[in-house]
Amino acid sequence: MRHPTRRAGTRIGRSLVALATITALPSAIAASAAPAAPAAAPAHAPYLDQRLPVPKRVADLLRRMTLEEKVGQMTQAERGAVDGDRDQITALKLGSVLSGGGSVPADNTPAGWADMVDAYQEKALATRLRIPLLYGIDSVHGHGNLVGATVFPHNIGMGAARNPGLVREIQAITAKETRATGPQWIFGPCVCVVRDLRWGRSYEAYGETPELVEQMETGIEGFQGRRPSDMRKPEHVLATVKHYAGDGDTVFGSSTTGDYTIDQGVTVTDRRTFMKIDVAPYVTAVRKYGVGSVMPSFSSVDWKEDGVGNPVKMHAHKELLTGVLKGEIGFDGFVISDWAAIQQIPGDYATQVRTSVNAGVDMFMEPYSAPQFVETLLAEVRAGRVQMSRIDDAVRRILAAKFKLGLFERPYTDRRYADTIGSPAHRAVARRAVAESQVLLKNRGHALPLKRNADVYVAGVNADDMGNQAGGWTVTWQGQSGDIIPGTTILDGIKQYSGDVTYSADASAPTSGSDVGVVVVGETPYAEGVGDVGNGHTLNLSDADKANIDKVCGAIETCVVLDVAGRPQIVTDRLSKMDAFVMSWLPGSEGAGVADVLFGKRPFQGRLPVSWPRSEDQEPINVGDRDYDPLFPYGYGLRTRRGHHH
Repeated sequence: MRHPTRRAGTRIGRSLVALATITALPSAIAASAAPAAPAAAPAHAPYLDQRLPVPKRVADLLRRMTLEEKVGQMTQAERGAVDGDRDQITALKLGSVLSGGGSVPADNTPAGWADMVDAYQEKALATRLRIPLLYGIDSVHGHGNLVGATVFPHNIGMGAARNPGLVREIQAITAKETRATGPQWIFGPCVCVVRDLRWGRSYEAYGETPELVEQMETGIEGFQGRRPSDMRKPEHVLATVKHYAGDGDTVFGSSTTGDYTIDQGVTVTDRRTFMKIDVAPYVTAVRKYGVGSVMPSFSSVDWKEDGVGNPVKMHAHKELLTGVLKGEIGFDGFVISDWAAIQQIPGDYATQVRTSVNAGVDMFMEPYSAPQFVETLLAEVRAGRVQMSRIDDAVRRILAAKFKLGLFERPYTDRRYADTIGSPAHRAVARRAVAESQVLLKNRGHALPLKRNADVYVAGVNADDMGNQAGGWTVTWQGQSGDIIPGTTILDGIKQYSGDVTYSADASAPTSGSDVGVVVVGETPYAEGVGDVGNGHTLNLSDADKANIDKVCGAIETCVVLDVAGRPQIVTDRLSKMDAFVMSWLPGSEGAGVADVLFGKRPFQGRLPVSWPRSEDQEPINVGDRDYDPLFPYGYGLRTRRGHHH
């Protein structure tokens, strides 16, 4: 998924796609207005009877559908492509619309969202069979596109917390806040296994071992509910596990997308290792949690068994999508392609469409080329290059999800939980999640917890930057620095415990009289391959951060360093100067949770979900490696007792 306004700077044939969109639309609309359209379904059609089992309803609806209606169900457009001419939803018989990161209504409020989604829904219900629209969104750490939503720590922090029950609770809140604004479908959780911290999506992973990721898949239950019938309720959504499979296990330097170095690259492996490390979380997602949809990865797989050098894009991988996922694992939901991802498959557009649908992709996220996609797939079916049986299988899966969500009975947004969005109760859960995610890596002389009302000197931009502590996928795709969402910064939190706080972003203010120095270092926001190391990013601390550590730790007797980042950074040469070192990850909107452990209100209990490298060139390093010698090992984390030092 990506940001709609940056839609395909790196994509092949962006201008061709734009051109085709313009030329394809009139013919698609003309086709829909053809006089011999079949009659509308009778009001008492079996598919409209909610007492019937879902498979019966699906079968009844499917037999009434034309090929055009079926292909429409397989198509998903970006709201930015249809918002100016919403009749496209009716004309193309679209099955789905999505919001990419930052694709928001002009009125970015709960009501503004719900009104927009309902307006699109009205256009879908104007079609002959009144098949409701499914609206998808990336609520990857809370409903991040909505200003005012509760923004939780990114997944890597929750992997550090190692609390599956808390992850379930967080995702239940995310589902409730999201569905109350319209979208019934979340493109999450990422069940990626991060094997190289140079990957720009590292923070979207719960950790580096499949076992840890599987423990955190309770989040699927938070999204969808415990029973299949729970998805009909206004507080649950359809979940999507992504990115199937191997997205976090690609070889550094193997990406061919723009200036990315590792994201969307190639996983070079043998089948046995791939199943054990990269596919294992999907088995749990399907068999234990009944996840509703799966999103393939932009990345490719190159099997060692047949010699390296012939990678296959995951969106074209019939063996893994149809053979393994739908066959061996038994996935009965639907496969949704990633943002324009089929356009990375070799060949012309017709080849890309044919290859991916035959490989097992069911719904197609073709954000700005939906009309072209519809026209192309129709031609492929009519030419016999895609079988009707494959189309019917895809549509059957998509319709089943819509019936399970109760959309035929209640297509419009149920807004009853809108007033819980960003509520004190929801923020309290987020604050607890932040506290539990903090990992104490060094604590010389019991420097932590701090005494309340100590004279604290705070340095570093990340101590007081809401956007930096929230990271990517917040309001926009890449996220941004600054005061972009309501919440508390880490500095706000520290001020809740001490009335004597001096803050100096660049440590230029005098340090005299301070009992303790707190230096907050870290990263600025990024998402996906934009954050890949080597693409303008590094695991090393910035010069400004190093200077702040040197200055404050050299001047104040007790010196605590916090790292606000989406992945471990290289601190090897500065560690000796610090009395205490804490990994704070990307806490989200409730920075006060960091202060809760600093001052002992809550104990430190987080443990590293990834191995901490000594140097950037030590990557990839993972627990179980033969010459395993990290700075801090996987699972490391010191504890403090609650209430110490009050």
